[in-house]
Amino acid sequence: MIDSDIGEQEKSLGDCIIRISEVNKTFPGGIRALDNFSCKVKEREVVVVIGPSGSGKSTLLRCLNGLEKIDSGSVVIDNIPLDLNPNHRLKIRQEVGMVFQSFNLFPHMTVSENINLAQRLVRKKTKKEAMQTTMSLLEKVGMPEKAASYPSHLSGGQQQRVAIARALAMMPKVMLFDEATSALDPEMIGEVLGVMKNLAREGMTMIVVTHEMGFAREVGDRVIFMEEGKIIEGGSAEHFFTNPRFDRTKSFLSKIL
Repeated sequence: MIDSDIGEQEKSLGDCIIRISEVNKTFPGGIRALDNFSCKVKEREVVVVIGPSGSGKSTLLRCLNGLEKIDSGSVVIDNIPLDLNPNHRLKIRQEVGMVFQSFNLFPHMTVSENINLAQRLVRKKTKKEAMQTTMSLLEKVGMPEKAASYPSHLSGGQQQRVAIARALAMMPKVMLFDEATSALDPEMIGEVLGVMKNLAREGMTMIVVTHEMGFAREVGDRVIFMEEGKIIEGGSAEHFFTNPRFDRTKSFLSKIL
């Protein structure tokens, strides 16, 4: 495995906030999604993860927020171990927001109700406090006029921006994006990437699984290339795209660029 922490960073990064050490995850049938996977992520760093289908990218994100249990190894986020302690797992899920390919909005709730829900139930905010946060976040994602709309009245890009606002409403320290634009029509991809770029500029720690290489070049502090549950190569975005070291990386990039 190649050291995934190489590469000079252009912006000032903080202390290490995510530590993944020798994590293994095997699914029924002997499919090994993560193979002694190790990586560190610093505060305010944007790490873009790319690789072929089935390389373990999505499994990695799902393990980081506790949706999948790891078989062995360790995950520590903001000094909290992701172990069998239910309080630890709850705390990490509050501090790690995740945006999926599918929007997963409640169709019977308005936009504001979708964003308010977890604030009321988990963060125990009053209705007024939750609504203030919701409207601020809808401003951030460029949709304040859609607060009373239902998901069925929104475009795919708008629904994904609501999903991002909903994740941000929990005030996470880390955001995970699992191919957040892959289900969108081409003309809607830019509006979602624009929100993600703004989050990166504001200093949000992000791990982004994506096929959008333009985003990776522009926003990523570091790019890692995964295959068969391992990191094949990693480095700064500039180094990765202009001077990859390994033939497998070069072959992959030649097919997608």
